[in-house]
Amino acid sequence: MTAEPAPLSQGPAGSEPVTISKIAEAAGVSVPTVSKVLNGRADVAPETRARVEELIHRHGYRRRRGPGAGRSPTIDLVFHELDSAWAIEVIRGVERIARAEGLSVVLSESGGERAPRDAWVEAVLGRQSTAAILVFSDLAPDQRARLTARSIPFVVVDPTGDTDEDLPSIGSANWNGGLVATRHLIELGHRRIAVIGGPVDVLCSRARIDGYRSALDAAGLPIDPDLIRTGDFHIEGGHGHGRDLLTSPDPPTAVFAGSDLQAMGLYEAARELGVRIPEDLSVVGYDDLPVARWVGPPLTTVRQPLTEMAEEATRLALMLSRGQQPPNLRLDLATNLVVRHSTAAPRSR
Repeated sequence: MTAEPAPLSQGPAGSEPVTISKIAEAAGVSVPTVSKVLNGRADVAPETRARVEELIHRHGYRRRRGPGAGRSPTIDLVFHELDSAWAIEVIRGVERIARAEGLSVVLSESGGERAPRDAWVEAVLGRQSTAAILVFSDLAPDQRARLTARSIPFVVVDPTGDTDEDLPSIGSANWNGGLVATRHLIELGHRRIAVIGGPVDVLCSRARIDGYRSALDAAGLPIDPDLIRTGDFHIEGGHGHGRDLLTSPDPPTAVFAGSDLQAMGLYEAARELGVRIPEDLSVVGYDDLPVARWVGPPLTTVRQPLTEMAEEATRLALMLSRGQQPPNLRLDLATNLVVRHSTAAPRSR
């Protein structure tokens, strides 16, 4: 059984700052041992590490260091998955700003998990990185506390869950993106419009579907639950839901796919079933990946400024690393509709 950490001694009204030496005294270890924990060193017994971490978290210790002091010239960039052109656009944005600042980028993947592994946090602490950027991920509270205690700022790109006001994050106007995509199809004359969103527990997916619902409601069109599907943002999800929708007794004449990759899967489902785009089916995607211009027919899509989002996230992380206070910790960049050749007025049935 691990012993309960001793309380820290405090001055009058708790006025004395929490120091490494006080944490060491309360934990019953040496100051160098506390320093090893703070620096993410591996040569500390698990029980000792847990005891020191608990005291750091409980008392809100935060390492005091000047801008740039003791940091390695690296930015840690972690994705939940690294398997698509979507990730390449984000990497390009982070790399562009990092290169201009003379920094290197350390790239990691969390294996599809919505939060990075603790091993990733340990590696960031060990490197004493200048900053960390997480893409489509969320930090667990204890992970946030550990990075904060070491004064390693972090920014989340496209957070998956509802964000706290004090969580630095960069996103895009997902609700408006869903609205304009659906409104475009309505203005073409479509009345039976389906949507293939992303995972139901992901914030940006819910926002895009809410925008879809709002457009239908504003046009006085019914919202049919059978036309609302939740996919995975990948080609396979678009393909599976696409086949299901197109083979239903009353198929849609248009589909808003919550990602360009899902739109690609829908294209393949339509090809297999002999459904022509846009003659028989109009399709709108989301992201405006480079491939969207080259598929046949070129895809109408909502442009999400992925590279610009990554650039802004990197700028924000570096600003925080310098001890500067940005005017906003949360920023949503604008989206816009890019009309190509995958949408047209519906044929009479």
